[in-house]
Amino acid sequence: MTATENGFQNPEYLVETDWLEQHLNDPDLRVFDCTVVAGPNPNPDLAKKIPFAFESGRAHFDEAHIPGAGFIDLLGDLSDRSSKLPLMMPTEEQFVDAMSRCGVGDGMRIVLYSTSEPMWASRVWWMLRAFGFEGAAILNGGWAKWTAEGRPVGDESCTYTTARFTARPRSGTFVGKDDVLAGIGDKGVRIINALPPAMHTGAGGPVFWRKGRIASSVNVPTGTLHDTETGTYLPANELRKIFDAVRVDGSARIITYCGGGIASSNSAFALALLGYDNIAVYDGSMFEWGNDESLPMEIG
Repeated sequence: MTATENGFQNPEYLVETDWLEQHLNDPDLRVFDCTVVAGPNPNPDLAKKIPFAFESGRAHFDEAHIPGAGFIDLLGDLSDRSSKLPLMMPTEEQFVDAMSRCGVGDGMRIVLYSTSEPMWASRVWWMLRAFGFEGAAILNGGWAKWTAEGRPVGDESCTYTTARFTARPRSGTFVGKDDVLAGIGDKGVRIINALPPAMHTGAGGPVFWRKGRIASSVNVPTGTLHDTETGTYLPANELRKIFDAVRVDGSARIITYCGGGIASSNSAFALALLGYDNIAVYDGSMFEWGNDESLPMEIG
């Protein structure tokens, strides 16, 4: 792959805090907080399979946000309401309706951020990619970097005028368990687990599914893709070394997974930054795979 000046094949997928502050008043710019807050599931029966209880990050948004920003309710508006699993990809109709109400239309530039983990912003970015929207970017370092630099913060309610979102579905961006099953043992498919090492091996960590990993998958913890001090994505050469170590080059297809398709969206985004175009996110991930005894797992 040909490297750009900063090493990323697709640098337009990221924006820096200084750029955003200078362009906050651009008429075609839309900025969104995408935060979801994850905590322990208070329901002991459900907690055996789904460890987390998810809450919208809107309360924090109402207290403070980037001036002019809106809020995307990933939990309420952009999750499949018919699924028993949390935070699954919604139908095209549901997604189009939500994006249109948020004021997202053709020709607009969108910047996404979250106040906690960057994976919430990358999840929305990946969903937009799945529906063919090309104008989205992630704020590098997110809310933490923005506030650490002393940039402006607002608390007024922000809304954008309703727009018309046009869906142009891009096949293969999300996959189900059958596609993952078909990729096991296929030398042309690289299956990447974005969870921490202990959960990958089954040696430790909170396990709410069968211990271990999807058979034949390799481990690239999504947390290793960011600078520990700033929260920004690592430079292109460092990201490339991380993925080169699990031999993604030459793969006809790369499938990322995690617990519920969120952290793996962040890994998929990093791969897209580097120029890979053959990436899919397994949406059900371990919430589905790890609780289906018929699907192959490995430990160790």
